[in-house]
Amino acid sequence: MNRQHQHGRRLLRLIAAAGAAALTLTAGLATPLNPAPQQAQAKADKNVLTVAVAQSVDSLSPFLASRLVSTSIHRLMYEYLTNYDPADNHAIPGLATKWEPSADKLTWTYTIRSDSKWSDGEQATAEDAAWTFNKMMTDDGAATANGSFVGNFKKVTAPSPTELVIELKKPQATMAALDVPIVPKHVWEKVGDFSKFNNDKSFPVVGNGPFILTDYKADSYVRLKANKSFWRGSPKFDELVFKYYKDNDAAVAALQKGEVSFTFGLTPAQAATLGTQKNIKVNDAPGRRFYALAVNPGAQAKNGQKFGDGHESLLDEKVRQALFMAVDRKALLDKVFQGHAVEGAGYIPPRFAEYFWKPSAGQVLSYDPAKAAQLLDQAGYKKNGDGKRVGKNGKPIDYRVLCHATDPNDKAVGQYLKEWWGDLGIEVTLNCLDNVTDPWLAGTYDLAFDGWSANPDPDFLLSIQTCGALPATPKDTGATDNFICDRQFDDLYGQQLAEYDTAKRADLVKQMQSRLYDTGYMNVMAYPNAVEAYRTDQIGSIETMPKAAGNIYGQDGYWSWWSAVPAASSGESSDGSSSTGVIIGIVAGVAVLVGAGAFFAMRRRSTAEDRE
Repeated sequence: MNRQHQHGRRLLRLIAAAGAAALTLTAGLATPLNPAPQQAQAKADKNVLTVAVAQSVDSLSPFLASRLVSTSIHRLMYEYLTNYDPADNHAIPGLATKWEPSADKLTWTYTIRSDSKWSDGEQATAEDAAWTFNKMMTDDGAATANGSFVGNFKKVTAPSPTELVIELKKPQATMAALDVPIVPKHVWEKVGDFSKFNNDKSFPVVGNGPFILTDYKADSYVRLKANKSFWRGSPKFDELVFKYYKDNDAAVAALQKGEVSFTFGLTPAQAATLGTQKNIKVNDAPGRRFYALAVNPGAQAKNGQKFGDGHESLLDEKVRQALFMAVDRKALLDKVFQGHAVEGAGYIPPRFAEYFWKPSAGQVLSYDPAKAAQLLDQAGYKKNGDGKRVGKNGKPIDYRVLCHATDPNDKAVGQYLKEWWGDLGIEVTLNCLDNVTDPWLAGTYDLAFDGWSANPDPDFLLSIQTCGALPATPKDTGATDNFICDRQFDDLYGQQLAEYDTAKRADLVKQMQSRLYDTGYMNVMAYPNAVEAYRTDQIGSIETMPKAAGNIYGQDGYWSWWSAVPAASSGESSDGSSSTGVIIGIVAGVAVLVGAGAFFAMRRRSTAEDRE
């Protein structure tokens, strides 16, 4: 999964559709007047970029990982068949240089590049890709994280080292957006139980991405080194370190001291403070996440077995809608997010305009506490003599709300829920934990703060709300977000997956979001901005996605960390002369040069409406 803990999943890519040449960034911010702090000077012979993260790794196996930090790292370690251009999100070459369907679109042939090698020196081939997909198709453990991508696959073969053929059961519109890390067969075929193998015992880990994983300590750090033989070109930083901070304030303090180069997930107060400080740049851009309150609709497995202890009242759609209508989104935008977000409704943030959905005037569940109280009365949950709403068991309703101990938004919004739902006669108990995954998977909660990063293609985000994503049995994990199983939603999901007409598919995706909104399973309250900061005396330049107003952390690809230029070298070209521009892309073999001033002017416009 990739919940707010963090449900977010895929990253970013760049390069033009012809895509064989690497993007090169050679210009950046001015050289700092004062010496770089200790982080950049830690190793005189190496440029180290350290990223502060507030989330621990759930798994270093790409077959199991769901948290944003983990899937972000896998973007750096392994290539995918295709990538996304950050300018407009269209599919561009990755491990595959081109792809084409048969006339009936049931057979897709990918040409695998011949210039990608695994870090142990072996050639990356179509056989590696075929083995990866076949393992996911035949092993439930290997399908844990990304099984939805191969559920419609009939057969996958590699007729030659540079040819991959995927046969489908029915048309599938996501064949240029298979966000699955391709792993080396000669390494992974030795793995036994994929459901338990975390890929964290032997280093360096063999990969073919821009960085190679060299060291890891749970709840402490992940260390990677630049892959000097990466086919797009080696990253500019020699090492990349993700350093875990349980407390976001501690991460901000580390940035101020120069102990880390970058941090994200800033509160409005932190962003305001950092924005005034020397050698620190704050990036406040439309994000790619939604922030929601998820209802436990009754945890269940595919075999029909119920488990967990979600409150029975939440099985009633009127109750879910009442809770929905007792949340003042506009107040949360003003008082919690303080303008660094826009009001939520559907799953897809405004950043992805093609699939963004808003409820119609007659459909919108506006803030209306009086109407919410009426719905609860109609559902049979009335107040007792003490003014408390009473459940079917005669006991006052007290909802347990899972929240993330490291997320200040969860705690702040939770206090408002206590007030608003308290006025309805409902008690709220906030259960703020470092690890919300265990009770979530066990179904031992009533509601939970939730959030996922949307991808350019919405299929994965929609798949986690289908009946097919439920665990096989209560003992299994599955890929479900919060146990939703709605047949009408599933029918729409199947239709959008098979629809190649972009406009018709977008309409189906919007209908799916409308269905989730009406049923009240998921109250999407906001689309928070990506609010992050980095030291300009350590990082001279770095790519955002989208370029004009985008995020750095959690991209749909590896562009930010791969493109990052150390401050000491950001103003010089390789021959030592001063650089006057930024090569931002290669189109039909012609380099496109944009003046550095224009590039950074666009970057500064990235103050906007939604988030990471």
